[in-house]
Amino acid sequence: MEKEDKEASLARHQWQAAREQLVTTMLEGRTFRQVSASTPTPLKRAMAYRLLHAVRTKGESALQDGRHGHPSKLRGEARAFLEASCREAPCTTSPSLQAVLRERFDLQVSVSQLNRVRAALGVSNPSRTSRQEKKREREGRLRHR
Repeated sequence: MEKEDKEASLARHQWQAAREQLVTTMLEGRTFRQVSASTPTPLKRAMAYRLLHAVRTKGESALQDGRHGHPSKLRGEARAFLEASCREAPCTTSPSLQAVLRERFDLQVSVSQLNRVRAALGVSNPSRTSRQEKKREREGRLRHR
């Protein structure tokens, strides 16, 4: 778990450094096309120019990525608890897990985030059938009559 966090942190750092290098080079007068031809860029053209404009108006603070993301909420003991609970009782619904996490760990995590984490851990609710699958089943039964 800690190794994954370090790798993610390193990737974010490398991405941030690449953004800074891109903007620095563009501030020197080179176009996005010239910069992207020499090195792979972490941004699309429109976002690069939007970021360049932000740096010109707001300064260096525009380069800081202020996003934090939800996965950090489910670390350590809470994540281990979630995985163990789902392996023990795979049919447990995400809203009920959400309530348990709120009570036990004082964590407010959305159901959609729980579903993403469960999918990443490979412990998704197996009894849950998607709307598309239900629709296909209904249509299949209607055709066979």
